[in-house]
Amino acid sequence: MAGKVITMGEIMLRLSPPGYQRFTQSEYFNVTYGGGEANVAVSLANYGLDTYYVTKLPNNSIGQSAVNHLQRFGVNTDYIARGGDRIGIYFLETGISMRPSMVIYDRSHSAIVEAGSDDFNFNEIFADAEWFHFSGITPALSNNTAILIEEALRVAKKNRVTISVDLNYRKKL
Repeated sequence: MAGKVITMGEIMLRLSPPGYQRFTQSEYFNVTYGGGEANVAVSLANYGLDTYYVTKLPNNSIGQSAVNHLQRFGVNTDYIARGGDRIGIYFLETGISMRPSMVIYDRSHSAIVEAGSDDFNFNEIFADAEWFHFSGITPALSNNTAILIEEALRVAKKNRVTISVDLNYRKKL
């Protein structure tokens, strides 16, 4: 695969109690970034593919920290729009033994949820692209993200880009 791979979605700030502590036991949280499409981008970049991540992040230190996280793994961040007030957050309590993991989402009004068509130049993004990947979560986040994915798909198809979708299910979404 010589052309670029595009993934699009919401990268979120993940806050987790250390080890197997419960939310109510912990006095601090570990910080990392995650999200299905961002994880795919990192994995593909680790295989040496020319991988680009498309999203919108606030133009502040937390947004830049998410960009830095992707760049550390070789993901190209040229198509990340900047703006909006906040990044989506999720809290992860790691399960142990008979206790399952627990996730709490806080993604209302995140930058990507409120992003518009004018935030992305899909003709530029999909020029020379070979593959486009997204998940079923992204269009389910809001009407805005559904429209964005539809526009991205239209331009990807016009450019004869192979499309894949992870139709995963999130009960809490």
